[in-house]
Parts: sequence; C-alpha cells; structure tokens
Amino acid sequence: MENKSKYPVLENCTIAIIGLGYVGLPLAIEFSKKQRCKISQKILKRKIIGFDINPQRLEELKKGIDSTNEVSEQELLNTSFFDLTNQIESIAQADVFIITVPTPIDAFKKPDLEPIQKASITVGKALKIRAQSLNTTIPIVIYESTVYPGTTEEICIPIIEKESGLFCKESNKNTFACGYSPERINPGDKKRRLKDIIKITSGSSKDAAKWIDFLYGSIIEAGTHLTKNIKTAEAAKIIENTQRDINIALMNELAIIFRLLDIDTLDIIEAASTKWNFIKFKPGLVGGHCIGVDPYYLTYKAESMGYTPEIVLAGRKINDDMSNWLAEKLILEMTKKNFLLSSSNVLILGFTFKENCPDIRNTKVYDLIKKLEEYNLNLEIVDPWVNPIEAEKVYGLKVNKKHSKKIKYDAIVCTVAHHEFIKKHKSDWENIINKNGIIFDLKGIVPRELNAIRI
Repeated sequence: MENKSKYPVLENCTIAIIGLGYVGLPLAIEFSKKQRCKISQKILKRKIIGFDINPQRLEELKKGIDSTNEVSEQELLNTSFFDLTNQIESIAQADVFIITVPTPIDAFKKPDLEPIQKASITVGKALKIRAQSLNTTIPIVIYESTVYPGTTEEICIPIIEKESGLFCKESNKNTFACGYSPERINPGDKKRRLKDIIKITSGSSKDAAKWIDFLYGSIIEAGTHLTKNIKTAEAAKIIENTQRDINIALMNELAIIFRLLDIDTLDIIEAASTKWNFIKFKPGLVGGHCIGVDPYYLTYKAESMGYTPEIVLAGRKINDDMSNWLAEKLILEMTKKNFLLSSSNVLILGFTFKENCPDIRNTKVYDLIKKLEEYNLNLEIVDPWVNPIEAEKVYGLKVNKKHSKKIKYDAIVCTVAHHEFIKKHKSDWENIINKNGIIFDLKGIVPRELNAIRI
C-alpha cells in the first residue's frame, strides 16, 4: 500500500466506535479480538473504545448485558482491549473513528440526519483535541450508517471540518481521511455474522480507500469489495434494501389479489418456487431499521434532483398500507362469524419487526394493533423476545412474555415467526382458541389441519 507511513499502523491502531447498538457493538467486539490478521497474518493488538451517549447502555455492557442479543455475555466480559465511554476526551486518542449511529426517518418520512450530524460533531471535536497531540499520522473517519448518496461528502465531512479545523484533503497538512463502509448486520441471524458478510468499502482518496479496505479485510473472513468512490458505496447499501422492499411489496399486492380469488398465497409461492429462477419472497409486514426506511432516503435524494421515483414509492405505499389491510380482513372474518367485537379477546403473537430478535424499531405490528384498537377489541400482545419496559416506553403498549392461561381467544393473529411459536403443536393452538375462533396466520406457521386463514 502506497504512503502507508502517513496512516496509523493497521495492526495496533486505536479505534473508536461511535454508537454501540446492533451495528456498533458487534463491530467493536470483532475489532477488539486479539487475533491474527486475515490478510497480513500478523497478530492484531488494537485498542478499541466504545462510545455511546446512553449511560444506561454503557452500564449494561460493563455488566456483560447486551439487550440486542447480538453479543454474548462471555464475549463482552472477556474482551481485554475494549473500553466504554461517553466522554469526547476519551476517544480523542483514537486513530480511527467509525460512526454507526441510527439514520431514521421523521413523521413526514423524510431522512432524519440529526443522529449522524451529532455524531459528526462529536468526532470533529475529538479530532480537534487529537490534533493538539504529538500524533502525526492522518486520522481516519468511517461512516457505516445508511444514508442517501452524497450524505458523507456533502453533509458529514463539512461538519467535521468545521468542528475540528482540519480538512479532508490529503494535500493539506492539517488533514483527515474519510470513508464509507455500509453496515450489513442482519439482527437475530446467528449464521451470517459480521465476519461472514462481504464488506463494501470506499475512501476519500485512493490511498485512504486502500487503507480502509485493508482495515476491514483484517477481520472480515468473507472478504471486502472496494468501490470506486464513496457515493457508489452509499448507493449500493440503499438499493440492497430497496430491492427487497419492492419484492415484498409485489408479494403483498399478489396476496391481496389472491385473497379476492380465495387462493392460498403461500401455496402458490411454494408451487412457483419449484422453478429454478423464481425468487421466493413472501408477503408480510415490512418494518425495522432498514427495509422500511432506506427507500425513503433514496426517494428523498431523487426528488431533490427533480425526479419522482414511481416504482419505489409504489412499493413503499403498498407495504405501509399492509397493516390496515390485514386489520380489515380480520375484522371482516370476525364479523362473518357474528363475534361481538367489543367483547372479543384477540391475541397478537409477535411484536418485533422480525423473528428471533428483540428489535422493535419501526415494527409494523404496532400499526396493525393501532388499527385493531379502533374496533374496541380486547387485545393481548405476546412476544417472548421483547423487553416489556422498552415496549411501554417506546410505544405505550403492554407486551407480555406469555399469553394468559385463563383465556380462550376468539381470534389469534400470528405476526412474527419466532421459533417459540413455530414449535407449537396442534393441541397447543387448540388449547388457547375458542371452538369457533379464528386463527389469522401471516407467517404460515400454524398446522394446516387447524384451517387457519393465511394470506
């Protein structure tokens, strides 16, 4: 690698991870491991500093508790080179700053860049302190948060330059380098971990890009993909989830059509998937921090350039409206069976945005519940993966770990395919549903002999 002397030593540099959530914590742990570099084969002896503005999160991590379930207690407590802080002065000693904060949307479905802007201010202040030390190597700032193409260079870098007094230009003495390497964490996935997923990399210059690519290549077993520039890396991340969003929207629209035709959508998908080139997407509620959010970042940028994306926005509309459609279908079926809605007991099984993880960010089950509440049903929400305190704080809803044993429900809605629900036997379902009750199965997990309504 050219001019490597101007950058920190890869094998023993100090790395600060800004934001210790689903993305930042696994990254910090992987970097902190005393292991052999996947490329140079040298032993990595890096110091890792984890920065988070939430003091409660820091205290939990110090005790070995990770509420996201992405990192084990053993991994947290056995990490020798991992410090935790919420002080800017503590990260000022770092050579590399990796920003992994959330990038949500606001009430108007526009990008909310406040978290990443604040993180940029924090890093800028740390760089200003660092510049006063005797360290002469060029610091590196890397963004992993999902953004629209251009965000890093047009918004984030200027903030850092303003706060630090440094410049993202290699020709300048008071300089820093920047890069973008989008996160690809799949919450709850224990098979495809951070090191098992190819890492996209990029940099503000050719040399910086090579250094950043090598940095990630030192821990990622699956390898890296170095892109031409930062915008390409930003766009690649956006279309990963936009493509998935549109495919699910197509299946949701087909499910609506097939419901009118009284055909089981999941049966149709199973039949169609026998052809080698059929992509087996399924209908469902599209929530979470990525698929239900990222397309809005792309459409925002496109509209700012004078173009209105039709397919992307159509897909978003279909997926966002799915909760209302499902609620209306359930009420219709209950009405057909002459249930008195105001006295009906309805069990919602699942509240997270996906199976086998505690993540409730942007869960569309909440939208379904709010719609059902309009009919004065007696709703009980059960999810063994959810922290009830967090659900109450974020959504104002009571979520139980287990369902009541004293109630037989008039309707059960299976919204999330947690393995605790999948392993239920026919008798388990019969014990909690009234004889004339309805099981609305959104995930295809209920035994077929129970004649559950599937979409």
